[in-house]
Amino acid sequence: MKIRIFLSLLFIACICNHLQAQNTQNKNEQDDKKTSSKIIGKQMFNFSILGGYDIPAADMAKRFGKSYRLGLSINYKSASNYFFGVKGELLTGNQIKEDSLLWNIKTSQNGVISQLGEVLNVGTFERGYMIGLQFGKIFPIHKKNPNSGFTTTFSTGFIQHKIKMFDKDLSFPQLRDEYVKGYDRLANGLYFENYTGYTHFSKNKLINFTAGLDFVWGLTKGRRDYLYDVARKDDASRNDILIGFKVGWIVPIYKKMSEETYY
Repeated sequence: MKIRIFLSLLFIACICNHLQAQNTQNKNEQDDKKTSSKIIGKQMFNFSILGGYDIPAADMAKRFGKSYRLGLSINYKSASNYFFGVKGELLTGNQIKEDSLLWNIKTSQNGVISQLGEVLNVGTFERGYMIGLQFGKIFPIHKKNPNSGFTTTFSTGFIQHKIKMFDKDLSFPQLRDEYVKGYDRLANGLYFENYTGYTHFSKNKLINFTAGLDFVWGLTKGRRDYLYDVARKDDASRNDILIGFKVGWIVPIYKKMSEETYY
């Protein structure tokens, strides 16, 4: 009887040990499978030329119309497709919506009297810039091209914009030097940006680009002590929003990797 009980317990222990070994083997096979299916990209530095088209919203839409951006960025991309770097962009446009702009020196003909007594139009343009840090990730969709895929980028930094008065021939003394600061509506502050798109790196390293949608939210503030045309200080807080489409041409510099084989 005792021998039967001992043999039964021994048989049960052997079964449990076999099941545990089988479970460990299956787990290792699954881990190996995950490792083999993991997409590994290449480390590189990226120099990008950026261009964008923006539609303003919130306070930005009250001052400016549609605008454009042109800029540069420098990023480092890791083998896991995370990247980080710096960027700078210029803002430009020719649609100004400030109805009160220059009204105190405009004539009934909607022009400004020059120093020669002529009634001339003053060119007005949107000018500004953004500079900041960015961080993001590329989500590859195929192992054959591990550096390409859907991309999301977050940026933050400093944004500034104003109204530029164009006076090529210096015809308007009332818009020179310190006087122009009483009209240009200078504003600046912190911005947050999110870019969502697709990034492509070709295998021959010749065609590399990114394209997608871009959202910018600027927490800015007026910076002029006095505006002559509306007779008040400009220190109001603003919500400046830009919604647009951005493209970039990328010049990659690949980092040499150590000789490793992934199975």
